[in-house]
Amino acid sequence: MKFCFLVEEQYRHDGMPVEVIHQLTLWGHRVDVVRPGGSLLHLTEAVQTSDHDAWVLKTVSGGPGLTLLEAAASAGLTTINDARAIRGVRDKALAAVLGLSRGLPLPATYAAALPELLLEIPESEFPIVVKPADGSSGRAVHLVSSPGRLAEMLPELAGEGLLIAQPYVPNRGVDVKVYSVGGELYATERRSPLHPDHAVRERHVPLSPEIAEIAARVGVVYGLDLYGVDVVLGPDGPVVVDVNDFPSFRQVPDAPERLARAVLALAAGADGATATPPAAATAAPVAPPPLGAVPVPMTAGRTA
Repeated sequence: MKFCFLVEEQYRHDGMPVEVIHQLTLWGHRVDVVRPGGSLLHLTEAVQTSDHDAWVLKTVSGGPGLTLLEAAASAGLTTINDARAIRGVRDKALAAVLGLSRGLPLPATYAAALPELLLEIPESEFPIVVKPADGSSGRAVHLVSSPGRLAEMLPELAGEGLLIAQPYVPNRGVDVKVYSVGGELYATERRSPLHPDHAVRERHVPLSPEIAEIAARVGVVYGLDLYGVDVVLGPDGPVVVDVNDFPSFRQVPDAPERLARAVLALAAGADGATATPPAAATAAPVAPPPLGAVPVPMTAGRTA
């Protein structure tokens, strides 16, 4: 099979997707890598002459890669994840509305185009978490204790574009990150970006049925196949605080092989081809899912 990977400069040496690309190549597949932020693109030619079985996006939020992926999708090409689904989670304001309307446990969400408008949030909602609507990798995420503290931070928040604010969910300073790959869910525990001084070793953890059900619903609600979900355990149960398309998949056992096989399966599901790697006879088998991995359905990322 033939793939086009859109890789932002920030991720050109990152394990994901570099190791996935390497694995697909070892299996005999062709992978073209396009760096949308670092090269002149003949956009119409790239899309109209494409013979790729699928396009895969690994870029920062707000980068040019998503536009190119959407162009490919508009031409009827297969994208992984679905381009519309990626747009739905990269805009965190839109993601909050979509999730809350479909019954996912997300915090109430405010949005403001200007930082000073956040001062209208009732004091009873504080402390709040403020972050850019198009943020990624924990960039510019702030835990704000009071309206007074928010007023002091206005210069720092200027220039971040649309901002969202959500009431802080009290927790023990630990996020549960759930990854969905190859029809399985894997849970890891890590330090919350809101509590940088909290000592937590990132590690694989058992996945509770309640969090597994929420994480599986996230994929259905947003239409994602390969994704990550950040969950905190609040006083009233698990709360979803972020959703990411094509995250790092850290702590997922044999992640490159699992992701490569998932990409093959999704591309094959869209066109009816076989997903078996040509070099499967010589490639090392992927280990079975670890104890606690939870199966979820996979769908092809084809956009009409």
